[in-house]
Amino acid sequence: MLISPTGIVFAWLLWLLSVVLLGGGLYLIWAWYVGVLVGTAYLVGGVAMTLLTFFGRPLVLLFVRPGRDEPRAIRADAAEITRPDGSMLHVETCGPVDGPPLVLTHGWGTNSTVWYYVKRHLAGRFRLVLWDLPGLGESRGPADNDYRLEKMAADLEAVVARVERPAVLVGHSIGGMILLTFCRLFPQHLGTRVVGLVLVDTTYTNPLATTTASGLLRALQKPVVEPLLHLTIWLAPLVWLMNWLSYLNGAGHLASKLTGFAGHETRGQLDFATLFTPTASPAVQARGALAMLRYDATTTLPTIPVPVLVLAGHLDRMTIPEAARYIRDHVPAGQYVELRPGGHMSILETNEQFDQLVGEFAAACSAAPAATPHRPADINVA
Repeated sequence: MLISPTGIVFAWLLWLLSVVLLGGGLYLIWAWYVGVLVGTAYLVGGVAMTLLTFFGRPLVLLFVRPGRDEPRAIRADAAEITRPDGSMLHVETCGPVDGPPLVLTHGWGTNSTVWYYVKRHLAGRFRLVLWDLPGLGESRGPADNDYRLEKMAADLEAVVARVERPAVLVGHSIGGMILLTFCRLFPQHLGTRVVGLVLVDTTYTNPLATTTASGLLRALQKPVVEPLLHLTIWLAPLVWLMNWLSYLNGAGHLASKLTGFAGHETRGQLDFATLFTPTASPAVQARGALAMLRYDATTTLPTIPVPVLVLAGHLDRMTIPEAARYIRDHVPAGQYVELRPGGHMSILETNEQFDQLVGEFAAACSAAPAATPHRPADINVA
């Protein structure tokens, strides 16, 4: 499950469920042992609950269909960029050296291995540049714990500076938010170093305003969501253990299925997406989620002079498709494509359609950047 302000609420509910499951199982075993509860059924129930706490994952995955090509965490040739704030960016490249460059920025809580299918489908034609956001994957976070989107947009600018030819930038979830922040801070690169943008399952404003049940979550932002994010930072070691418990008992998979997919995911895709959360620092994830609450790119959209491809899963519950359509309507040269069936992790669930669209768009931008932006027709992919 990608961590976002909305996701942190789900995470706390999962941790509570995991504690109840483990605590209840251990209590039943103890109560049977000391004679407080009499009957073999209590022992069997306690053992079953305890086993589910640590081994429920295979049971959940059993009900998800397997796929022919399941994603794996594969790394490519890497370099490091050391930043003035002490962070270190892990940057990987693959594909032909003379291929049109694609710079890919992943979503929050994941890392650059999430682009598995992009590498499989596009590395033969494009020069792929993939980087881990600070504090995630192989990248080191800043010494001052600054995870503002402006900081990460400046990091992206450092990555783009290493690319020798004009590139198309691709951003998923918070990656798209970083791209729009980049456009605000570094407009001089648009049309020169950057010839196109692909914004995937992302938003233009506070993500609580463009998610399912946005009214309720906006009302809960100050009294509930922000305190939970700060609590996650303070209790990071305990939260890390609870994240692993949620992964092992399968609760994390159920949450990922609900919040990240549209029901067409494979067994490997679900497990792959769920594993990102326990392997990332809870404190880093919470700090980034807090930064998202202060984000707004509404005034930036009309100033973007390059073509923009906006992609959204039609059942994205984390960032509803209306946000993508708003971006399309407010950039000078925007195209909206709705992926079906797709959720927030459409880059995995609809990977063939997604990669084909990105490849066609990037090839067009790299071959003949438009001098005058125009708005092409939208496409619905079924």
